[in-house]
Amino acid sequence: MTPGAYDAVILAGGAARRLGGVDKPALRVGGRALLDRVLDACRGAGRTVVVGPRRPTVRPVRWAREEPPGGGPVAAVDAGVRQTTAPLVLVLSADLPFLTPETVRALLDGIEGTGGIEGAEGVQATGGSQATEGTDATGGTDATVGVHATGGVQGIEGTVLIDSDGREQPLVAAYRAEPLRREIALLATEHGGLGGLPLRLLVSELALARLQHPTASFDCDTWEDITTARARIREHGHVLDEWIAAVKAELGIDLDVDTAALLDLARDAAHGVARPAAPLTTFLVGYAAAQKGGGPEELAAATEKAAALAARWAEEQ
Repeated sequence: MTPGAYDAVILAGGAARRLGGVDKPALRVGGRALLDRVLDACRGAGRTVVVGPRRPTVRPVRWAREEPPGGGPVAAVDAGVRQTTAPLVLVLSADLPFLTPETVRALLDGIEGTGGIEGAEGVQATGGSQATEGTDATGGTDATVGVHATGGVQGIEGTVLIDSDGREQPLVAAYRAEPLRREIALLATEHGGLGGLPLRLLVSELALARLQHPTASFDCDTWEDITTARARIREHGHVLDEWIAAVKAELGIDLDVDTAALLDLARDAAHGVARPAAPLTTFLVGYAAAQKGGGPEELAAATEKAAALAARWAEEQ
């Protein structure tokens, strides 16, 4: 997707009553604040607007507050959308620990009919959604149409994520900006304001595609959810990816890491030289790559050279 083709609005207010009123977006999962994890997933946005109290963030954002204060999700979406200019708007809650850039891209592509990500269970178009109050929504489809054809599906005004129970999540969705503004304006006129209105009123008249992805839709509303999320990222098969993502975010770098190649290098250095050589060698490889410009090609070249050296060293034993 073209840089700046979409803006992001992240809702980071709310009372978090089921968490005892703590600052939920600041709670950490995998060493990173929930809000920062969401910000990382939508780092391709042209503008990112966070609706809620100001706080330190992993990257620069714009800030907004809903009117009236504490006025609910529709008022918060309105406050964020007012600061956006892109034709597509990504709307997210700040408590999505497993949202990824790939899922964000699929939501945006779903509007144009090119969606689909690994682990997703399909994208379908609906003629309007039937949403329940809050951030969850239930509702089937009127006419079910595939959204994988290129060129878009005429009339699609957004893509909403579906959780494992089949409920729509309007705060994990991408919308065309103009239809979203249209619905906000209609609601404000019909109800004399937006305070206290449920999200179902905002999305019920929009023609939405539906993308099912149970992991990405997991949100943290309770302490049990937080505990589950913290345990899940430490599961075998996920922990290295999560750790590397956390380290890159902490160090402020954006680099594709060939984990398998680096692990092979560390193994060869440990077995062919000495165990302490493993971390020292990978550090030196990273430093050498940085000296040459720090891109994926430089890292791959430095890794290959060090691996060849480790092999020659082992041959002499």
